[in-house]
Amino acid sequence: MLKEKKDTDVGRKNGTETNVKKAPFGNSISVKRADLFYGDFHALKNISIEIPSNRITAFIGPSGCGKSTFLKCFNRMNDLVEGCRISGEFRIGDVDIYSDATDVNELRKNVGMVFQKPNPFPMSVYDNIAYGPRTFGVRKRSQLDEIVERSLTQAAMWDELKDRLNKSALGLSGGQQQRLCIARALAVQPQIILMDEPTSALDPISTGKIEDLCSQLKEQVTVVIVTHNMQQAVRISDKTAFFLLGDLVEYGDTEKMFTMPHDKRTEDYITGRFG
Repeated sequence: MLKEKKDTDVGRKNGTETNVKKAPFGNSISVKRADLFYGDFHALKNISIEIPSNRITAFIGPSGCGKSTFLKCFNRMNDLVEGCRISGEFRIGDVDIYSDATDVNELRKNVGMVFQKPNPFPMSVYDNIAYGPRTFGVRKRSQLDEIVERSLTQAAMWDELKDRLNKSALGLSGGQQQRLCIARALAVQPQIILMDEPTSALDPISTGKIEDLCSQLKEQVTVVIVTHNMQQAVRISDKTAFFLLGDLVEYGDTEKMFTMPHDKRTEDYITGRFG
C-alpha cells in the first residue's frame, strides 16, 4: 500500500513526539519492489536492490533518471516533498524505515547526507561540527572537543583546521567546505553516508581529496554516492547501479559492469552513445 507523508513524521523530526520506539539501525540497505510517485508521475519503478555494508556503491545514469530521488528514500528526505508517495520495503539493517514505529530523527542521525553544493552553516568550524551532537543532547565542552577532533580527523582535515576552529566556515575554500560538511555528518556517528554528486562543483584537486576520503571512510561507514562522472564511479566504487527513466537497469560489481555490462542500454550509456 502506498505510504503517504504523515504529519506525525514531521512531528518526530521536530522532536514534538517523544514516545516513538527507537530501533537499532545497521549499515546495510535492502530495498524490495519500491515505487515512488510525484503526484501522477511514476518516478521510480519496482526497484529492488541490496547495498552491502562498508562498501562504496555508486548510482549512475542520465539526468532525471531517478538516482537522486532513490538516494533520498534512504533517509526519508522525500517525506518533505508534497505529493510524494512511496510503496515497497526499505530496510536499513533489520529496521523497516517507513514503519510508523521508526523515529525519523534517529534515522537521519544514522544516515548522514552530503549535498551537491557545500552548505556549511554560517558559524565557526567548531560550531558546524558540534551542531549535530548538541542537537542530540551533548553539552559538555570536553565531549564536544573530542567529537570535533575525531570528526575532522576522520575527514582528513584536523591538521588543516585545528588552528582555525573559531574562524567562520564560510571562509574556507569550496573543497574544504565540502569536506567540512562530511565531517559535520560524521559528528553524530552515522553508519551510512549518502552523497548526492558531492564533487560536481569542485576542482580536480578537491575532487581527488573527496574521493580519497570516501575510500578511507568505507572502513567505518557505508557510502552511497550519486555521480554523473563515470570515471569517478570506476575509481572509487565497489558496486554500481545504472538507472534509466526510473528503472534500475543493471546493478553489480563496478569492474564487471564497466568491462562486461549485461544490458545493451548500460553499454550504450557508459560508452557515451547517449546520456
